[in-house]
Amino acid sequence: MSEAAASTKKTFGEMVVNYFREFGVLKETRAEYWGIQVVNFLDCTYYFAMIAISTLFLSKELGMNDINAGYSVTIFSMTITISLIFAGMITDWLGIKRSLYIAFGGMLIFRLLMVGVGLFDQLPYRAILGIALLVLMAPLMAMIQTVFQAANARFTTERSRSAGFSLWYLVMNLGAAAAGFSVDIIRLDLGLSNTHFFTMGAIMGVLCVIATFFFIRREGQLTLESEVSKGQKTDAKKEMAEKKIEKKTPIQILKELVRESAFWKLLVLIGLLIGARAVFLYMYMLMPKYWLRTIGESAPIGLFNTINPIGIIVGIILFIPLVNKVNIFSALIYGSIVSIASLFVLVIPWQWFSSDLAAGITMMTISSQVLLTIGEVIWSPKLSEYTAAIAPPGQEGTYLGFSMIPWFLAKAIVGALSGHLLTRWCPEGIHDKMASGQLSFWDSPAAMWLVLGGFALAGSVIALILRGWLTKGARFASTPATVH
Repeated sequence: MSEAAASTKKTFGEMVVNYFREFGVLKETRAEYWGIQVVNFLDCTYYFAMIAISTLFLSKELGMNDINAGYSVTIFSMTITISLIFAGMITDWLGIKRSLYIAFGGMLIFRLLMVGVGLFDQLPYRAILGIALLVLMAPLMAMIQTVFQAANARFTTERSRSAGFSLWYLVMNLGAAAAGFSVDIIRLDLGLSNTHFFTMGAIMGVLCVIATFFFIRREGQLTLESEVSKGQKTDAKKEMAEKKIEKKTPIQILKELVRESAFWKLLVLIGLLIGARAVFLYMYMLMPKYWLRTIGESAPIGLFNTINPIGIIVGIILFIPLVNKVNIFSALIYGSIVSIASLFVLVIPWQWFSSDLAAGITMMTISSQVLLTIGEVIWSPKLSEYTAAIAPPGQEGTYLGFSMIPWFLAKAIVGALSGHLLTRWCPEGIHDKMASGQLSFWDSPAAMWLVLGGFALAGSVIALILRGWLTKGARFASTPATVH
């Protein structure tokens, strides 16, 4: 091995060691931070399982066709996103603990009602009732997301914040991995209907309420004494301090928000990265039926859905030390392009992977998921961290909520088109036509992924062209994305 190679290897090893050493600053946190991570894991286990089977539940249990199921999930996801715009202000107003009680208490009721709708097939207007319950759950799910962001910022010090967000992202993906395994356990191993994912959700809701009761005691901004008064000696007997947050009404918060130029640039940047984020919409709007119709009913949907979160966990541990050395804007743009490239893998002829259609689609799916994961490791955690970093104290939830406006538009478009996309390029019976080679490229699912990938890539390229304007005066223009 050359000296240069040895030096590189040593440097990378040191970065990994230093990365884990940085997590030592989390000893500065209190029980509230760890309680939020418990809630995060439990909620994500249910959430990612539920969105993976949402269109299947609406079609198989409630009898909707592809187009109507797509419209229904669109209404649900759009309601979540538009609720985020207001949920952030409500969360900052009510406080973290009260918001969690309201959100999980309400969702527990709605999840139990959904179990009834799914099990009692003689119930009139089941489809309408199912949609109504999803819509009622959406604002509460939005509130939970804003609570997570606000709590991660609130329950960490300035020094431990980056490590806190990294650990939160790890826990979220642990929940997503657990969700993937639960999908196959419930569907394939236990042979239960998709309705019982809401049964699982009710159980998780109870556990989240219990965790909130025992862990969340104080809600002030955690800080070091040295961060409160720079230059003054820290009292050794009272190293930690709690900076009280001035609570403002939603109207006061909104007036201050619209005057911030950095916020509007953030909206533009997020809007241009919508294509990359939309890949995750395809994971539950298009992928489950794509897999079932090209592979067959035995398609391991849950297993496919575990590739990404498990890869994220491994990737964060191994590669974040390198990603942290990259300017945050570069990480966002180039990472998004790598994620988008995962769609183009699905454009490749399946025969290149195997002579058997099911095996070919399986190999394409695995390759696509791996590429998606690499891109996500590079850019996704930094987007959340940056959004929280630019928010004034006490307004973390508000900034997260309003940054969802472009995401709301993406959900509206993708969701409304999803049923039409499946009907046009991946309808029932597509398996036999693909296996026999009777389909032209523009009538195959590959054409769908090409169109979606081209749209997504255009946004990232435009963001790269506008780099000078997007980074002018912004904090990520010259600040490396380091763990500090």
